[in-house]
Amino acid sequence: MATVEQMVSTGDVVLVGRAASVQFAGRAGFAFRVVSVDARPTYAGWVWLDGYQLDSRGHAVTRRRIFVRQAGLGRA
Repeated sequence: MATVEQMVSTGDVVLVGRAASVQFAGRAGFAFRVVSVDARPTYAGWVWLDGYQLDSRGHAVTRRRIFVRQAGLGRA
């Protein structure tokens, strides 16, 4: 079975919501296309992701850098 660290990689589309961080506690969260995963160490289980927030049609609307709990990310 793959570890959580191996599950998030460049090109993935993940669902970001409250489980990933309390700062994303909106009613539905959002889809996020990962452009890069920062390899620098952080708190255990957390990671910085660079990428694009996607709209309901899958189009990039905002470039963002987010700090999230990997286990809280969903798959789109």
